[in-house]
Amino acid sequence: MAIKQIFDVVLAIVGIILFLPLLFIISLLIVFDSRGSVIYQQHRVGRNMKDFVLYKFRTMYVHQADQKLLTVGSHDARITHIGYWLRKYKLDELPQLFNILIGDMSFVGPRPEVRKYVELYSAEQKMVLTVKPGITDWASIEFCNENDLLEKSDDPETFYIKEIIPLKLDQSLRYIRNHTILIDIKIIFITLKRVIIN
Repeated sequence: MAIKQIFDVVLAIVGIILFLPLLFIISLLIVFDSRGSVIYQQHRVGRNMKDFVLYKFRTMYVHQADQKLLTVGSHDARITHIGYWLRKYKLDELPQLFNILIGDMSFVGPRPEVRKYVELYSAEQKMVLTVKPGITDWASIEFCNENDLLEKSDDPETFYIKEIIPLKLDQSLRYIRNHTILIDIKIIFITLKRVIIN
């Protein structure tokens, strides 16, 4: 088993144990806040172009007429009251500890995308699919305010496809070409710092 995989599994187990009370409290808050399941599941494209189910805490109302893939702005009308705070502090991502534990994801790696957008990747950009996707990487840090950038655009989806995706993929490719466990640890700490001061 590779060092990175051991690192991921051990840290995921420790994280699940430490955050178990928080996971329970968040689950209760979601139940009391709005109707629907606690966990949101979405198919994303992972390593070697294989689909997997990504887990998040549900942060939106169910059965919305507008089911766009992109969330535009921090105050998107589809976001629940508790969902706003979960997104603000990235707590909605905590269930991905289980994605890491079962081997679909890593702590650090290119953020997994939905197939609709992956199909637009160039041959070079598809190199990001040669490694496990992650919860965070350089692109996640640089675009931590992505929703706010989309909110300022007249055509959020076109802006996302033409402007944001290429820049994010450049950063993800940079990570793939130069990554070590020490770099992973550095990215994790920078991500936590960004979340805390957000």
